[in-house]
Amino acid sequence: MFNRRRITAALIGLIVLVLAGWFVKDGISGDDTKSTSAPASSSASPAPSGEAAASRAKGKVAGEESGLPVKPLTGLPPQASETWRLIKAGGPYPYPRNDDVPFQNREKVLPAKDSGYYREYTVKTPGSPDRGARRLVTGSAKELYYTEDHYKSFVVVDTSR
Repeated sequence: MFNRRRITAALIGLIVLVLAGWFVKDGISGDDTKSTSAPASSSASPAPSGEAAASRAKGKVAGEESGLPVKPLTGLPPQASETWRLIKAGGPYPYPRNDDVPFQNREKVLPAKDSGYYREYTVKTPGSPDRGARRLVTGSAKELYYTEDHYKSFVVVDTSR
């Protein structure tokens, strides 16, 4: 009888600990969401190029408020720099039916924005028989994101480095 009470008490204690940990985790996650979503909405309108250059000079990179890791353009495969040059020039793109088209953000890895906010571009993969998995995605507020795993993960690209 004594062992049964002990086991019951231990199980109840374990359940209380698991529930407490779950609530603490949700509380922390909820606070992070609030702190990152407020700046994102304020940057929804495109900044003039002078402001964008000034913010980069201060160490700010468009899109860093998303919480995604920031990588320099020089730290990506060289084909990403080639694609970035094509984007700045307005094309022509190697896959005209698939490049400079709206990116739907179905995976919800990038910050939630209205339809048409993001556009995607292929980053060639040497030796791949098709377009491969690498993409650059631009946002209307001058953000640039890179994925090497077909939208499973992204990094913010710092084009000044």
